Amino acid sequence: VLFKGLGLLEIAILATMLAPTDAALGKAVVTNKKVPSNIRESLNVESGLNDGICVPVLFLFLALATKTGSEHGGTTQLALTLLAEEIGIGAGVGIGLTLVGRWMLKRYGERGWVTETWILLPIPALAVACFGTAQWIGGNGFIACFVGGLLFGKIVSQQHKHKLLLAGEGTGDTLTLITWVVFGATVVGHYIDSLTWQVLVYAVLSLTLVRMLPVFLVLTGMNIRTDEKLFMGWFGPRGLASIVFAVIVLHEHLPGGETISLTVACTIILSVVFHGISANPLVNTLAARLQKTAGKSS
Repeated sequence: VLFKGLGLLEIAILATMLAPTDAALGKAVVTNKKVPSNIRESLNVESGLNDGICVPVLFLFLALATKTGSEHGGTTQLALTLLAEEIGIGAGVGIGLTLVGRWMLKRYGERGWVTETWILLPIPALAVACFGTAQWIGGNGFIACFVGGLLFGKIVSQQHKHKLLLAGEGTGDTLTLITWVVFGATVVGHYIDSLTWQVLVYAVLSLTLVRMLPVFLVLTGMNIRTDEKLFMGWFGPRGLASIVFAVIVLHEHLPGGETISLTVACTIILSVVFHGISANPLVNTLAARLQKTAGKSS
C-alpha cells in the first residue's frame, strides 16, 4: 500500500534489512543493572544472533530479485547453490580460521609471545581474516565472521574469553563511532531532502507496530509482565547491521533500490533519536514499576 513501486521480493528485502537489532544502540539498556537480567540477556542475545541469521535470507532474496536464479535452474537450485557456496564456504572458513586462531593463541600465549599491549588485536584480526578469506574464495564474509564468533565463544575458556573480548570491544566501539560519524555526515544529508510521507510512515511502523506486535505475541503465555513485553518490543533499535545491508543492496542496483535504502536510512535515523532519548526514562520507569510490585507482594 505504501510502496506501490516495489515488487514482492523487494518488499521482502526491505523487511529483512530492518529485522536485525543493534547491540551498540541498545547498550544503554542491556548494560543497565536496573533492567531485569532476563530482559537484558534476551535483548543482547537477539541483537547478537539475528543479523547473522538474516544474512543468508537477504542474499537469497537478492539473488532471486536480480534474476540470477535462471542460470542455476530455478528457485530451488538457486537456494541450494547459495547454501553450498556462500553459506557453506563462509561457515567453513569461519570454523577453520577460528580453530587455527585458538590454537595459535594457546600455543604462543603459553610461550609468553602475546603481551598485554597486543591483547586487543586477536579478535579484530580474526574477524578481518574470516571476512577477507571467505570473500576471496567465493563465500560470504558475514557468515564466516558470525560462525567464527559463535565457535570462538564455545572453545575459549571463560577467563581468557572475557579478557580478549574486553580488549577487542574497544576497537569495535571505535569503529562503530567512525561508522556513525560517516553515516551522519554523508547519508543523512543525502537523503533528508528525498523523504516522503510513505517512507516516514513505514519507518515509524517498523520501529513500533511491525516490531512490537510480533514480540508481544511471541512472549504471550510466558511468565512475563505486559510492561516487560512492551519494553522488550520497543527496544529493538536498528543500526549497523541495517547500514551494512543497505550498502549491499545499493551495489545490486535493484529497480527499487533507492526507495529501499531511503526507507532504511530514515528508520535508522528515527531509531537513533527515539531509542536514545527514551532509554534512561523507560529503564527508570520499568525499574520503579517492578520495585513497586515487589513491595506490594512482600
